[in-house]
Amino acid sequence: MIRNLITFFALAMCVNSNAQIHEIGVTIGGANHIGDIGATNYIAPKDLGFGIQYRWNRSPRHSWRASYTYMGISGKDAKSDMGSRKLRNLSFENKIHEASLGIEFNFFEFDLHNEWFAFTPYIYTGLAGFKFDETYFNKTNTQVKYGNGYSMAIPIHVGVKALIDKRFVLSAEVGARYTFTDNLDGNHPKDANYSSNQFGNTLSKDWYVFTGLSLSYTFGKNPCYCAPN
Repeated sequence: MIRNLITFFALAMCVNSNAQIHEIGVTIGGANHIGDIGATNYIAPKDLGFGIQYRWNRSPRHSWRASYTYMGISGKDAKSDMGSRKLRNLSFENKIHEASLGIEFNFFEFDLHNEWFAFTPYIYTGLAGFKFDETYFNKTNTQVKYGNGYSMAIPIHVGVKALIDKRFVLSAEVGARYTFTDNLDGNHPKDANYSSNQFGNTLSKDWYVFTGLSLSYTFGKNPCYCAPN
């Protein structure tokens, strides 16, 4: 998955750019998890994450977007507001390698012809695939890794971005991912050998959230958004 995304980035930089403008940049921020262990705050960036991002701007209102993001996630029952979790007192850590592809919509026209500055809020959605550690908790309440897991997620991002000095785009966003797994925190191992180690709510899926800043460089010929004569 990650190899294919890197190939995509390389091809995107080599294609004829006479009709669009492209962006490629870096992202850094913090992640948090919403599941069966730890606090349940929706936005609480605390574990470092970083990545790369590519946009293919098709109009002032929308862009195709691809990204790779690495982030850590963790949780401690001691930080929860729930008395039952505090009493249980478990903690976990995991690592996520995520590749995402989707479409970004701008609330205002984000015209890259501007001489100096442009600004807009935006939303992004699409589909993400990610790799994580499959884990379980043993009898001593120690988290144990037993393999690699792969799953999908639906990203829902909101953010703001600004064109700075014609060549750079600075973005700030919060992105929540609804995943199709319930074992990011080790409470619901799918391996039959560890089914007796399940606990918590095994009927709901996990979420993770990444909050960060991106700085991208624009390249390629500016598209013409003017109506033909």
